[in-house]
Amino acid sequence: MLLRLAPLLLVVASPAFAQVPDRLLQNVYARDPLVLDGRWGVVIDPFETGYYNHRYEIASDGFFRDRKMTRPWELIEYDFDAGPALHVPGDWNTQDDRLFFYEGTVWYKRAFPYTPASDRRAFLYFGAANYEAHVYLNGERIGHHVGGFTPFNIEVTEHLRDGENVLIVKVDNRRRHDGVPTVNFDWWNYGGLTRSVLLVTTPATFIRDYVLQLDPDTPEVIRGGVQLDGPEAAGRPVTVAIPEANLHRRFTTDAQGYAAVELPATGLARWSPADPKRYEVILQAGEDTLTDEIGFRTIERRGEDILLNGKPIFLRGVSLHEERPFGGGRAATPEAAAVLLGWAREMNCNFVRLAHYPHNEHMVRTAERLGLLVWAEVPVYWTVQFENPAVYALAEQQVTEMVMRDRNRAAVILWSVANETPLSEARLAFLSRLAATIRRLDPTRLVTAALDTQRHEEGILYIDDPLAGVVDVIGINSYCGWYGPALPEACAGLRWQSDYGKPVIMSEFGGGALQGYHGTALDRWTETYQASVYEHNLAMLDRIPFLRGTSPWILKDFRSPRRPLPRIQDFWNRKGLVSDAGLRKKAFYLMQAWYRDKAAEWGW
Repeated sequence: MLLRLAPLLLVVASPAFAQVPDRLLQNVYARDPLVLDGRWGVVIDPFETGYYNHRYEIASDGFFRDRKMTRPWELIEYDFDAGPALHVPGDWNTQDDRLFFYEGTVWYKRAFPYTPASDRRAFLYFGAANYEAHVYLNGERIGHHVGGFTPFNIEVTEHLRDGENVLIVKVDNRRRHDGVPTVNFDWWNYGGLTRSVLLVTTPATFIRDYVLQLDPDTPEVIRGGVQLDGPEAAGRPVTVAIPEANLHRRFTTDAQGYAAVELPATGLARWSPADPKRYEVILQAGEDTLTDEIGFRTIERRGEDILLNGKPIFLRGVSLHEERPFGGGRAATPEAAAVLLGWAREMNCNFVRLAHYPHNEHMVRTAERLGLLVWAEVPVYWTVQFENPAVYALAEQQVTEMVMRDRNRAAVILWSVANETPLSEARLAFLSRLAATIRRLDPTRLVTAALDTQRHEEGILYIDDPLAGVVDVIGINSYCGWYGPALPEACAGLRWQSDYGKPVIMSEFGGGALQGYHGTALDRWTETYQASVYEHNLAMLDRIPFLRGTSPWILKDFRSPRRPLPRIQDFWNRKGLVSDAGLRKKAFYLMQAWYRDKAAEWGW
C-alpha cells in the first residue's frame, strides 16, 4: 500500500507553523548518515518476472529474496551479483544504452554492514525513486512509495540484523494515466534511484521535524515548532539556539511531543539575494542535537507587487530542469547544482523556477547559499485526471512531501500547484483544494501556478482563468513568435490586460535553437531566430505594467522523447539558453543585458 499520511494537526498558538504528517525526517544530511550511494547490482525485469508468478499473482519467492544456489541442480534464473550494476544516485537511461528509452521495472540490490544499538533507531531515507518503489530489507517487504521527485523514509530499526544486511528496491518508471505526472509530459522519464539513499540513525527519542520562520504578521518574531518522536517525546525540554544572535530559549513539548517556538527576531539580518545571510540554528532535545543554517526573510503580495522584506522586487529568473549541466541525465549532486545555478547567476538572475517537479535538496540549498529565490513546483502537468480522487491524493502527498522538506529554506518563496492545465470545473476544484492545503501547511509563502489560458482580441492578450483568482501570484506561459502563426516581430506590439490586481510572472517564453546554427531572423532553429523571439518578447514584456518577474524557458537544453527532429533536436528540447554542452547561445546574452537593466531599475 501507499504510505499513508497521518492527519494534519493545526497548532493554534502559532499561525506560522502547522504540524504535518510525521513520516518525513527533517535535515537528514546533518545526522551523519551512512550513505548507501555507489554501485548497486541490478536485474532488468520488463515482464516483472521477479514480482509476479505465472498466474500474475504477487510472487512469494520473487527477486527480493536474493536467493543463491546451494545445490548444483537448483533453478534460480537471476543473479544480482553476476549481472550489470548501476550507480546510485543516477538514472538508468544514461548509464546503459539498452535502457535509454526503457520504461518498466529494474531491481536494485545493495548490501551494507550494521551493528545494532539498543538505544538507537534507524531509518532508510530515499531522496527520490522514479516512479514507484517497493522496498525490501533482508527478504522482507518494508515499504512502498509512489511519486518520482519527493523523498520518503521507512523505519527499519526492527528489521536490521547484526552484520550484513541486504537492501533490494523494485523501481518502476512506467507512466500512468492516473499518475502525477500523467502519461503525457515534455521531459525525459529518467528511471531509477535518482537521488541518494541513506541510512539515518537517531536516539530513541529524537527531533523528527522542525520549522522556524519569521511570522508573516509580526516579522519581529520567529515562530515555529519542534516535533519529537519517541517514547519520551511528551513533556520533554527542547532548546533552540542561534549563537550568533545570542539567542537561547528553552521550551517544553506537549502530550504529542510538540513544542511551539517563539523567538525575538529584532537585530537579525534579513536573507536576500543581495545578502543571503544564514544563521546557525542548534536544536537540542535530550541526547539529540541537530544543526541547520536558516535564513530569515518575509515574502508577501501587496496589490500587484511582490515584497521581499517589505520592499518591492522584480524576479529576474530562468526555468530549469533537474538535468546535468553537460549532456543529459538526472542532476543529483551539489556540484551539478552549483554549475547550473552559477549559470543563472551569470545571467544576472536573482530567481529560478525549478520545473516541473520538486528538485533535489542540494539544488534548493545551493540556491539559498547563492542568493537565488526559488519557485518550487509539483508535477500536476497538462491533463492529469482532475476528476479522480486517487489522483488528487497523490498530488496532495507530493505537495506535502515537498513542503515538509523545504519549508525551512528562505530561498523558497513560491509553491506552484500546476503547469499549463486546461480549464474545467474539476480542475479548478482540484487546484483550489491543493492551494488550500499548501496554505495550511505553510502560510509564510505565496502560492502560484503557471497558466496557459490567454484570450487574444485585437492586439490585446487578456489573462482569462478563474485559477488566477485563487493563487497569490499569477504565472503565465506564452510563446509568442514560436508557437502559433505570428512571427517574432509581431510580439513587440502586443499588450496585456489583467483584471485580477495581482503580480504576474511570465513563467515561460522563448523558442528553440541549435547552438552554433546561424542564419537570418526568419530561419527557424537558428540562434538568430531564437534571439529575435527574445528581442521582441522582451519589448512586449517591458509594456506590461503588472509584470513582476520572468523565468524564460529554459536555462539549458534538456532531453525529451517528444522532440525527434533529426540533426536539430535528436530527442533534445532545444529551447535552452545554454546548449547541452554548456555553450551559451545569443539569447543568453540578451537576457543577461535585460536583467542587468532590471537590476539597476529595481535593485536587489
